[in-house]
Amino acid sequence: MALVEIRNVVKVYRTEGVLGQAQREVRAVNGVSLDIRSGETVGLVGESGCGKSTLGRMVLRLIEPTSGSIRFENQDLLTLSKPELRRLRRHMQIIFQDPFASLNPRMRVAEIVTEPLLIHEPSKRSKAELGEAAAEMMRAVGLDQAALQRYPHEFSGGQRQRIGIARALILRPRLVICDEPVSALDVSVGAQIVNLLKQLQRDFGLTLLFISHSVPVVRYLSDRIAVMRRGEIVEIGDTETITSSPQHEYTQTLIEATPEPEFIAGS
Repeated sequence: MALVEIRNVVKVYRTEGVLGQAQREVRAVNGVSLDIRSGETVGLVGESGCGKSTLGRMVLRLIEPTSGSIRFENQDLLTLSKPELRRLRRHMQIIFQDPFASLNPRMRVAEIVTEPLLIHEPSKRSKAELGEAAAEMMRAVGLDQAALQRYPHEFSGGQRQRIGIARALILRPRLVICDEPVSALDVSVGAQIVNLLKQLQRDFGLTLLFISHSVPVVRYLSDRIAVMRRGEIVEIGDTETITSSPQHEYTQTLIEATPEPEFIAGS
């Protein structure tokens, strides 16, 4: 059974006309349908600007679709009130692309990591219990407990992304949107984060939508791959079929244009 069902989703941005010009419409996402099964990793791959990050954020309703339907555990997300959506959001989290911009520089790591608990479980945990939960997530993402008392500027990009992952997972969500989480990191650090996500997916039984422009990285992580171009999914299938026998010309071009990272070539 699908955990997420996306049907005919459209996102249109309208720009105001200038100097008598007509209003212009841009279809960032154009009639996309996609299922994500519980426990699997779906890779969403395509070039920059193709609409893949927009689609990922629409799944969480961080961006409102223009039309279509998105169901999570058979609940229509687009019909939920704000309080209903807030209650459901504890089960759906996101890891952002930029580890530098996504962490509040004025908060200690302990505050950053435990903030989702305070939002979704107010007054349910003591200060000691919050500390224990944060320390457990630090261990899970490969950081020392002492990191909890430091500020984001004291960490490298890769370490910051680990903190962002800890924040996303502390609620034990069922679905995690990974919005190009390694594209801002150098290759060796990105490899560590990719391998960490692969391990966490197994350890926590996560369902992942992994968004990337790199076919090899998506292939390494994913059970199935959806290829997106100009707001549409042009090809979808199991990972082996898509990467070994791509049918769409655009998929073939993506595979040829993306070099194989060393950590994948050597795995």
